[in-house]
Amino acid sequence: IEMWITLKICLYLSFNCISASVLSSGICQLQGHFKLNGMFQDGDLIIGGLFEVHFLTIFPELSFRKEPEPPYCEQFDMASFQQAQTMVFAIDEINKNPNLLPNITLGYYLYDNCVKLGVAFRAATALVSGTEESFSNVNCAGPPPVIAVVGDPGSTHSIAISSVLGLFRVPMVSYFATCSCLSDRKKYPSFFRTIPSDAFQVRAMVQILKHFGWTWVGLLYSDDDYGIHASQSFHQDVQLFGGCVDFSEMLPRDNNLRDIHNILAVIQASTARVVVVFSTEAYLLPLMDEVALQNVTGRQWIASEAWATSPVFHTQRLLPFLGGTLGIAIRRGEIQGLREFLYYLRPDSNLRNNMVRIFWEKMFGCNFETGGRKIGVEGERKVCTGQEDLRSTDTPYTDVSELRASYNAYKAVFALAHALHELMQCEEGRGPFSENSCADIINLQPWQVVHYLQKVNFTTSFGDHVSFDDNGDALAIYDVMNWQPNPDGAIRVSTVGVVNEGATEGRVLTLDEDAMFWNFENKKPPHSVCSESCPPGTRRARKKGLPICCFDCLPCGDGEISDTTDEFWSNPNKDQCVPKEVEFLSYEEPLGISLTTASLLGSCFCALVMVIFCHHRNTPVVRANNSELSFLLLLSLKLCFLCVLLFIGRPQLWTCQLRHAAFGISFVLCVSSILVKTMVVIAVFKSSRPEGKNAMKWFGAAQQRGTVMALTALQVVICTVWLTTASPTPYKNSQYINSKIVYECAVGSVAGFSMLLGYIGLLAAVSFLLAFLARNLPDNFNEAKFITFSMLIFCAVWIAFVPAYVSSPGKYAVAVEIFAILASSFGLLVAIFAPKCYIILLHPERNTKKAIMGNHSK
Repeated sequence: IEMWITLKICLYLSFNCISASVLSSGICQLQGHFKLNGMFQDGDLIIGGLFEVHFLTIFPELSFRKEPEPPYCEQFDMASFQQAQTMVFAIDEINKNPNLLPNITLGYYLYDNCVKLGVAFRAATALVSGTEESFSNVNCAGPPPVIAVVGDPGSTHSIAISSVLGLFRVPMVSYFATCSCLSDRKKYPSFFRTIPSDAFQVRAMVQILKHFGWTWVGLLYSDDDYGIHASQSFHQDVQLFGGCVDFSEMLPRDNNLRDIHNILAVIQASTARVVVVFSTEAYLLPLMDEVALQNVTGRQWIASEAWATSPVFHTQRLLPFLGGTLGIAIRRGEIQGLREFLYYLRPDSNLRNNMVRIFWEKMFGCNFETGGRKIGVEGERKVCTGQEDLRSTDTPYTDVSELRASYNAYKAVFALAHALHELMQCEEGRGPFSENSCADIINLQPWQVVHYLQKVNFTTSFGDHVSFDDNGDALAIYDVMNWQPNPDGAIRVSTVGVVNEGATEGRVLTLDEDAMFWNFENKKPPHSVCSESCPPGTRRARKKGLPICCFDCLPCGDGEISDTTDEFWSNPNKDQCVPKEVEFLSYEEPLGISLTTASLLGSCFCALVMVIFCHHRNTPVVRANNSELSFLLLLSLKLCFLCVLLFIGRPQLWTCQLRHAAFGISFVLCVSSILVKTMVVIAVFKSSRPEGKNAMKWFGAAQQRGTVMALTALQVVICTVWLTTASPTPYKNSQYINSKIVYECAVGSVAGFSMLLGYIGLLAAVSFLLAFLARNLPDNFNEAKFITFSMLIFCAVWIAFVPAYVSSPGKYAVAVEIFAILASSFGLLVAIFAPKCYIILLHPERNTKKAIMGNHSK
């Protein structure tokens, strides 16, 4: 996920960097605009805002023949637009308050992110870069286009945007992003939020489970930063209070029906009756549709704050399945005067306020631009006058009875206002910055606002305390919600308790159980929803203090079973621990059989070539190519093929020690023979010229054998030192797959293994270089060409081997190494000896001294 976000950041930063250019006159000229839905109001200081006003983004097809069309947003969300208007209301209240930021008028730029990272990042860059056509002062004096940003509501969006804004210490106050990862001050130094972190939410959920004695639960989570981080925290916290997670399933990002059916099958097969869900409604709704279709009842659902109050589930159809759901919700607040302010909204003709015009068209089913022309299947649409009465509507936009996200947005704006107010109260000479200086309101910098924002401490008109801890997190207070039936048969959500993580006295969790509705025959799930089943890797054991039907899930290896969890795993019934399956590359499996067959075929081919060369040892082709070195090379290739057999089978101490030593020595013998053959070719050529008649005198048969033996002896020394100091040993690795042990050979010393490979690589590189330099010798010296081609194959195989070996798990790393040995050995055998065998067997008329020396004597 982080790599994907980083890639997104790079793409959008690249786009933004080319969106402006500095002309020779010193004027910075904007090259283009993002097409964004937004609202604005000028002021002395501007606060930016990012909101999810549309649910869906349509990206145009890319033809790569013209500039792409901007993305188009659909499915207007009235509740999110209320959140944006709540920010506008808060700024309006602050501007009217003579005691808060006197003589300073706040303005705003608000944009719609359309629930897409691409659009959100476009909006963020438009906020921090500004939208002016040109700037004459490239020194950037004065405050930036926005002094802070309220939003983004999404965790993934906030991670990406704050990663960039944090570089410039631009404060970002989110009202809905809950991922616990955003509490990392090193990664997100200027990120704050008025909604509690998921770390607190998880603890709140565990408090509810603990209160009712629900120790056996299932877990569902969305495939995003919000769901993944929350699920990780939940697993840890549940174990701390003695609970067990029977299943943990990720809701698919693309709403794939097959994946949803698989998840539902897991839920139905599980004996856990309590299901905890960390997800937004977009991920969860397809699953709940299937829950209704397949009539899955008898489950107690625990909802995270992202869907605990979502109206999309509050239908008669889902009541039999979701009735009685308990959820964690953002603290509800009240904002005096907001309802009248929402009614007062009117559209205008300014294009930068097009979000209001879109809202107006959706609210009243009219259109500002098309008049009475037909709009698709909707037929005739009336013309919007801008004077329609919002009091006659009943939508989530005008519903202020459950202000949660909107209340958080309200608190975010006031937090920034209080920070700016404290900044303005600074007395020169007693300030917090260098040399006790204060911030200059005329040239205000975002990082100065961050300093004061960290120290914010105030109380809202509703009575809630607002401050931030060292990580920028708000005080954790949640409402506990219960889904109950309405008189009309639909679902209504009622507050039945409070979770206050900051409580200094009394209980953290307060519940009114008498007010709760349960969707079970016996009113609610049993005191302890347990099972005889346990998660993989654990075994069931009696748990003290719980009913007889309840078991604790102990990791395999605890108690009398074993001293280590690495060698044991639960059986299919989860009632006892058994030794893990041991995996290694064996002779019985298809992969091992194939590699063994290739190894034996290679050694047989070497033997066949040796027979052919021995039978024709007195012919010119064999004699002209240094028959002694040729036989030595064939012998080393045969050893290379045979050493593969040491890599297959159950690892033992002697095979682990011998496999790499045999491989290293065989290949050095092979490559050093090729190196000497190359040197001989060059020496023979020089001796054929008048100025080099004595070249072969210094490189006779004895010197050739001595060079090969000396080069090979050095590899023997490397192997001996390696085996005596840090010898390879068999190693049982359980990191790749928890339920299996991968039996492999640990190299012992990485340095020793690296030296072994490095020495082979050095000899191969020298051989390739010499053969390449000698490739243009006359045709009768074409041995250099064959050697060049063979070493090219050899080097290519082993260069590709390194990344493939590092990235391959378990026995497949061994298979990669075997494949590299076989491929390089076959490459050398074919490239060097196939042309000679072709002449010897199929064209004996060319196996004469005259034919071989013909070109040279012309």
